[in-house]
Amino acid sequence: MKNLKDVIREARLEQGVVLRKVASATEIDQTIINKFELGERKPSREQVEKLAAFYGLDKDELIITWKSDLVYNDLKDEKLANQILKVAEQKIEYFNSKH
Repeated sequence: MKNLKDVIREARLEQGVVLRKVASATEIDQTIINKFELGERKPSREQVEKLAAFYGLDKDELIITWKSDLVYNDLKDEKLANQILKVAEQKIEYFNSKH
């Protein structure tokens, strides 16, 4: 299972694109993109969408990868992580059914 940092780095390398070109096309600073690829910084949703568009990646899949990384990092050391996720899923289903 790949992290966002792996997906965007692999996409860039497979396409043979330098960071400078990605930065110019996405209007995201080159240093920041490098930090995304190293896992030293987390992108915003807007930045993830720009990267998906630039690399021609499925936007929804990249957002799922990004968000699941955030959830994992938040819960990885929590012994109740599985129960927390189950309750969160129930809450999402409950509140979605209200709309």
